[in-house]
Order: sequence, then C-alpha cells, then structure tokens
Amino acid sequence: MDYGKFMANLRQNGARSAYILAAGEHGLEPYFIEKAERALIDALVPGEAERQESVQRIDSDVDTKSLIGLIDTVPFFTQRTVTIIKNSRLFASKKENAADDEPASSKAKTKKPPADKSAEKLNELLLNMPETSAVIFEMSAKADKRKKIVKELDKLGCVLEADIVRPWNIGEWLRGELAELGRTLDREANEYFMAAVSMMSPISLSFLDREFKKLAMYTDAKKFTRADMEAAFSSMPEVSGFAMLDAISAKDVRTSITILERQMRDGVYLPLIVANITRHVRQLIEANALMARGISGRALGQPMGLNPFIAEKIGRAAKNFDIGRLRAALVALADADYLLKTGGSDNAILEHIVIELCRK
Repeated sequence: MDYGKFMANLRQNGARSAYILAAGEHGLEPYFIEKAERALIDALVPGEAERQESVQRIDSDVDTKSLIGLIDTVPFFTQRTVTIIKNSRLFASKKENAADDEPASSKAKTKKPPADKSAEKLNELLLNMPETSAVIFEMSAKADKRKKIVKELDKLGCVLEADIVRPWNIGEWLRGELAELGRTLDREANEYFMAAVSMMSPISLSFLDREFKKLAMYTDAKKFTRADMEAAFSSMPEVSGFAMLDAISAKDVRTSITILERQMRDGVYLPLIVANITRHVRQLIEANALMARGISGRALGQPMGLNPFIAEKIGRAAKNFDIGRLRAALVALADADYLLKTGGSDNAILEHIVIELCRK
C-alpha cells in the first residue's frame, strides 16, 4: 500500500497494533517512513506526556522469542507500549536475508533449519495483539508479500510501501502536502513547481516539505502563486537555471545568454551549469527518438523519467532541433566540462555552446 492510501486507511479506520513500514518497488523513501511513524505514534499514544514512557526503539533486529516476550510484557507506567524495531529483516525475502548473511564466495550447502514454532506463534500474535502492546517494524528492503503474515497485515492496511517518488508521479504527494496545509497552487505556480522538480536528482521530499511549510508560515493566502514558488526554490542552483533551459528550448538566444551571465555573476559552479545543459540536450535527443517511435505528448513522461507536463513541453521543443546539432553540442559540452575543471578555458566556451544551440 502506498503512502497516500496508507494514511487514508489510518484516518478512516484508526490505528491497529502491528505495522510493517518497508521499501517500495523502486527503493526506499525515508520521508514516508518518518511521516508514517509519527502518525502511528500520535494515533497509538494520544497523550504527548505518555509518549516518553510508552515508546521504545530498538535499532537492530530481534529474534522471534525475544519479540514475543516484549509484546506479552504488561507495562507498569503506561497503558500501552509501542515498540519500534528499526532495520528489521523479519519480513524480507529469504534471498535478501541470505545475501546479507553469507559471503558472496560461499558455496557451501547448509542444512535446512528445523521448523520454528515461535515464528508461527509470533504471526498469530501480530494478528491478535494484546491491548497493552503495539509494534512497528521498519525495513530498508521490500516486505516479502509471499509470506502469509505480510499478506494478512497488508489486507488490514498495515503494510506501507515507502517507494521513491519520481518526477512523473509527484503530483499525488503534492496534492497530499497541499491538503495538509489547506492550500492550493495556481496554474503558473504548479507549472513552476513541476519544472523545478524535474531539475532535482534525486527528489528530496524532506526539502520540499520544509519549503512548503515555510511558505504557509509566511503567507496567509490560500493559493500559492508563481512568485511564492520562486521565493522558495530559486535559491537552489539546480532550479535557478531552468529558466535558461526554457529559453534554449525556445531558441531565445538573448534571454539564454542573459540568464547564463547572471548565473556566472552569482557564482554558480560552472560544471553544474554544464551538467544542466547537457541533461537538457540529452532529453531533447531522447524525446526526438521516442517521437520517431510514435510516442508523443504526455506519454513521453514515463520513459523519460519526467513529469508528463514537462515531458510534453520538451517534446514540443525537440521538434525544432536538428539531431546533428544536438549531438555536436554534447561533444562540445564534454570538452567544456573538462576544460573548465582544469582551468583550460573561460566562461566564453559556455556562451558559444548556448549560442550554437539557439541558432535557428
């Protein structure tokens, strides 16, 4: 269950007593784990004063017998104990556990261990937890849905798949963030945000969350504008240059050079500018290749790893570029990167590349 559905289930049905917070299909997004953990603790132990006594954290895995003992122990000073087990491998696949436990060079065959009755007892306990105890397992790997207990907990909405967010599916996170703040974005603000996110690699949800919360503190307006977005994100070097890339896409040489010179005056690291232009040129080449195969419009988003709105925009721009000139620009950018890092050239080399890209 992804983060949005997980949180909706928690709000609608209240907290249960056993949860698995694990990585998703493409990896682990710690931001979702942290948010889910906080929400679960708030739901399981409503009184803030009680949490210090109620919540215990264990930073390594616990064997099943010890875990059963922890769950069955009646707390003395609080109504419920919430145990958070970090780095748990209890519900990971056998393959992942074996990879962690055995050296890669080991080929020795091991005997199959005897059936562990304590594991069966733990599974039964997790589905029928005592009112005095709750447990949250946090995993850096995926939970193995072939395991019966994982399937059962997943049916109850107790398994979070904290998957990495990509530019093309960040819209769901954005809607949830804005709903939490009671705000919306106008059309231009939304376009700016999506373009800014497309420049972030990787996407930091923690950073985005902090910036939106700052905006909510600084303005009472219920709808954020493009000016609000620029105030929040323009200080990032990766984001401040995307206006230049838009100008290159439009073959607007004057605007492109003006923004390039401004970045240079602001002290933006030149190889970073080279990397951003190179990435944009590669996207233009990729968009042309995909369109030649019949993929166009917003459908370009997923294969390009971009938000559909941004991919569609790049696709429109790509039609106006000659493939030969784009490939020549990649070679020139590679040379510029080397020369700028070794002191073999000055800023003029970048200006020349931008002028050539904008030539009509």
